[in-house]
Amino acid sequence: MAEQTVAPRVRSRGSEYAELMRHVRGAGLLERRTAYYCVKIGVTAAMLVAGIAAFATVGDSWWQLGTAAYLATVFAQLGFIAHDAGHQQIFRRRAANAVVGLVHANLLIGFSYGWWVTKHNLHHAHPNEAGRDPDVAAGAIVFTPEEARVLRGPARLLARWQAWLFLPLLLLEGANLHALSVGALLRRRGRNSLMELGLLALHGAEFLTAVLLVLPPVKALVFMAVQQGLFGLSLGCAFAPNHKGMPMPEHSTDYLRRQVLTSRNVRGGRITD
Repeated sequence: MAEQTVAPRVRSRGSEYAELMRHVRGAGLLERRTAYYCVKIGVTAAMLVAGIAAFATVGDSWWQLGTAAYLATVFAQLGFIAHDAGHQQIFRRRAANAVVGLVHANLLIGFSYGWWVTKHNLHHAHPNEAGRDPDVAAGAIVFTPEEARVLRGPARLLARWQAWLFLPLLLLEGANLHALSVGALLRRRGRNSLMELGLLALHGAEFLTAVLLVLPPVKALVFMAVQQGLFGLSLGCAFAPNHKGMPMPEHSTDYLRRQVLTSRNVRGGRITD
């Protein structure tokens, strides 16, 4: 993926990173594919409309759990588009990418694009570095022995079995994204934060209204739990394999080695793709 938002400027023309970038750019691997993204955005939007239509058509039925699973997959695809917009991959103008990101993240999914881009850029600048990469900050999952040793009670038990609990915990990632987004925006209190909070409120109102108009309360709660749970699971299964289980450098190295040594090559084949 292009790293326009996080890669540092190359000051030395003879550095290994500069040499690699010359090869990568020469091969055309960082050229934007705007036409591809226009098609992808259009197809994903059509999938979302189809899911909403199916939800309205099926009505008050437990078959809506199938619709929930389908919409979870669509939400994940919307998230991938917001991710690429955050990397400035879609359009040359930052403002155009921001519009795409805000629509897909805040309005359609319900998490903060601005908060996520800031966090994601910090992650890419120092992947897997404890204390610098927010994606390996101690929380429900711990990433270093030092963090695990200070835990007590249920937290210690959770850390002991976290390898087995990781996938079930991902079912809570959707709710976690919503909560972290709102908390971060409330702390910032800027004009952009108010705009993002407004989009989140609009998303929440539309989502809850649509579900409660079609389903009674119990089925609505189950529908939302399945949809949000599978959405979080989809995102986690897409992003986690790149760095989890890879080295966690104790000392900062050069930019090229930080990216290469902490990232995993995944050769899954056509079926996995």
